[in-house]
Amino acid sequence: MSLAPRAVLVHRTTEYEELVARHGTHGQAAFFLSSRDRDIEEVAERHRRTGRAMAEVTAAIPLTWRQTWVERGDLDRFLFAPEDVVVVVGQDGLVANVAKYLAGQPVVGIDTDPGRNPGVLVRHRPADARLLLPSVFAAGTGTDGLTMVEAVADDTQRLLALNEIYLGAAGHQTARYRLGLDDDGGAVEAQASSGVLVGTGTGATGWIRSVWQERGGAGDGGPTLPGPTEDRLVWFVREAWPSPATGTSLVAGELAAGGRLTLTVESERLVAFGDGIESDAVELTWGQRVRVGRAETALRLVG
Repeated sequence: MSLAPRAVLVHRTTEYEELVARHGTHGQAAFFLSSRDRDIEEVAERHRRTGRAMAEVTAAIPLTWRQTWVERGDLDRFLFAPEDVVVVVGQDGLVANVAKYLAGQPVVGIDTDPGRNPGVLVRHRPADARLLLPSVFAAGTGTDGLTMVEAVADDTQRLLALNEIYLGAAGHQTARYRLGLDDDGGAVEAQASSGVLVGTGTGATGWIRSVWQERGGAGDGGPTLPGPTEDRLVWFVREAWPSPATGTSLVAGELAAGGRLTLTVESERLVAFGDGIESDAVELTWGQRVRVGRAETALRLVG
């Protein structure tokens, strides 16, 4: 007999909870904020709004389903199951945080603070959960398969991300490596830079877009940004440094569905991490090679 679906509610500690944990009491947190010309009531109201959203979504879970909660900081230790329905209650970035740990489970994004969040990934309101959750597995329920990016090291370490993967030095200092493209006839370039970003169409709403805009967008032969469901990826080298030993000819481009960017480490320690989660990084050292491209896995986001 197959197991009943399990609703996994993914959330993150609110700013108010972090303040009270740091300062001990509501009053002490209020005093700290007031000394910086901020009112704790604004922060407390967002906390209450998040609590109401969590309660409303929890009440909407079908009675025959199992349920559990997981906080963002515990995602790397949580075991997702095939029958899970992942309900992200919070900001767009929280969907990206959880995506790397999934293997095709449907994801429902619930926006706890409309107007403050773009709503690109958290597309629904808490009140929508009552009708949305029971219909997740019904025929005709639309899902978008959002392209993901992966990095695979020569020692089999593997990293998945929904927005982008960063490869470079911890602390974003100078990284030294050799960079090449699979379809470029084996040509490689030695580089010194503040890191390499490889991103998806979903990532094109965040960090990747900011780098792309700084480069002048699609002008002067620059790549166009992909859409969230496109197989195409884009990549950028940040602040490449020209010297007698390092070049700057390979600084941006696109990767088609089967394309791969290859980076060979020429530093004592480089890292690769996805979607801004530096605490869950792949560590690389001298001579190691890592290949980055489109992942076979896609995020199933309920529309």
